[in-house]
Amino acid sequence: MSGTVTSPSKPMTAADRCDRCGAPAYVRATLTGGGELLFCAHHGRKFNEELRAGGADIHDETDRLTEPTAFEVLGAENPT
Repeated sequence: MSGTVTSPSKPMTAADRCDRCGAPAYVRATLTGGGELLFCAHHGRKFNEELRAGGADIHDETDRLTEPTAFEVLGAENPT
């Protein structure tokens, strides 16, 4: 779903969860009636076409899944 951001929106936080499965949300669909649905990357991809066909604006932050961790940025080893 990369490159599907169509409307500015507040960034999602760790508190935002997928409405389908409860995983962290990376996709926000703003419906034409004003409601919002939040999805994990998997469910965002699954429902993307249907939501767009219904006129929803999609805010996609799935690119955050490939951002380096703090450990990688600092060149440190992950203690886990």
